[in-house]
Amino acid sequence: MRLSSKNLASIKEAVSGQENMSLPEYNRDNTDIGIVHLGPGAFHRAHQVAYTESVLNQFGGNWGICAVSMRSTGARDILEPQDGLYTLAILDQKIEYQVIGAIKEVLVATDQLPQVLERMASEQVKIVSLTITEKGYCLDTKGQLDLKHVDIQHDLNNFQTPRSAVGLIVQALKLRMQNNVAAFNVISCDNLPSNGHKLKNAVLTFAKQQSVELANWIEQSVSFPSTMVDSITPKTDENVIKQVSEALGADDQWPIQREAFLQWVIEDTLTGDRPAWEKVGVVFSNNIDAFENAKLRILNGLHSTLAYMGLLIGLNSVKDAISNQALYNHCQRLLNEEIIPSFTPPAELDVNEYASDIIRRFENPQIVHLLSQIAWDGSQKIPVRILGTLTDNLRAGSSIKLLTLTVAAWIHFIRLTGKNNGELTDPLANELLQLTNDFNGDAAHDVNLFVSSDLIFTDELKSSELFCNTLVECYEQLADVEREGLSVLVN
Repeated sequence: MRLSSKNLASIKEAVSGQENMSLPEYNRDNTDIGIVHLGPGAFHRAHQVAYTESVLNQFGGNWGICAVSMRSTGARDILEPQDGLYTLAILDQKIEYQVIGAIKEVLVATDQLPQVLERMASEQVKIVSLTITEKGYCLDTKGQLDLKHVDIQHDLNNFQTPRSAVGLIVQALKLRMQNNVAAFNVISCDNLPSNGHKLKNAVLTFAKQQSVELANWIEQSVSFPSTMVDSITPKTDENVIKQVSEALGADDQWPIQREAFLQWVIEDTLTGDRPAWEKVGVVFSNNIDAFENAKLRILNGLHSTLAYMGLLIGLNSVKDAISNQALYNHCQRLLNEEIIPSFTPPAELDVNEYASDIIRRFENPQIVHLLSQIAWDGSQKIPVRILGTLTDNLRAGSSIKLLTLTVAAWIHFIRLTGKNNGELTDPLANELLQLTNDFNGDAAHDVNLFVSSDLIFTDELKSSELFCNTLVECYEQLADVEREGLSVLVN
């Protein structure tokens, strides 16, 4: 028996009495679609959909979700036979399972563009949200829309058949303006500082290429709140599929796992209709930047540090990495000496307690979060997770050595990937591998070659003698890791 709408009643009867299993409590057939989400990966389904499911269970409303994959057919091919249903496994001190029903429709933009645009232009859709990863925004190193990006170039020449998220949003809003339909609001849920503001600027820049009138209408009509999202959501593997299917008594081809911790902070600028998210734990705040800094610098910064340093010594998961005493000690120093002093936390957050909680979350034995997954897309992650903090510390005359070690570990990761003929998952993979292919083994030569490229580093960092010299020193120090292990970090 496979998880599906027709089998839901039988499954509910079979799991009756299991306190750790819950199913939809609302009528899915009578729930219309009010949200279109671009990029329905594991994090979206574990995070935003879970919040919306709680709203539907407790308060109802027409907040069903149309999940739109930009290119991949995987979500549609697996979820369609299950009528959008899937199981969320919360793996922590207490293990819980929840069948989620909020996703009502799954589309693929490249295959079903007319249906996607029709859905986004529909009057009943009030919100378009996104988890398309940092690279999906097609931004340049300054955080502006890259008009030379191949997808943006395509969309500028083919307004009616966009393939980028920015182009798709603009075309859908254009249709709504033409049809006198009120605009939807746009909520970015990706790990970008000021994600809503960056997306708004990108959308307006693109819209102006079509029509100043359209750009003005979007600016006046659409809210683009910035957000901060947090919950560790490892990739689903065969063990999770087996575990969930056994607990459910039915075959679920695409369950997801996450820790119990869940956080969503939304800038309090939304207008118009929205789900009652604030009643199920979402925080609406006027100090979103401070929440973003806390999460990006502490959780995401530590994640990248553990990933690149852990992979250097052959570790597999976050749990493995944080259990390594040298890495654990290094992360504590990084937190206390360079990350926590670099920003002012929001008044609502005890930053030291928050940092301690994050370390405990990394130690969760139920979650196997692969370092190789965290290491993906370093060219998009390192600038926002590490370089921003590093730049602030440089300006303040504060320590940068430990942050710079993370940058050096990333460069070694790229070098070793190329050396071992591995696959580098990164939108700049070819360019980065070409740089490291030209290394000659001299730390100063190799680091200066990498830094001087226009791919990653700002002019401010390139021109900083202190940063460049420290990076050479750190790169040289980590070269010893291959021979001596992480004992080199005590220096």
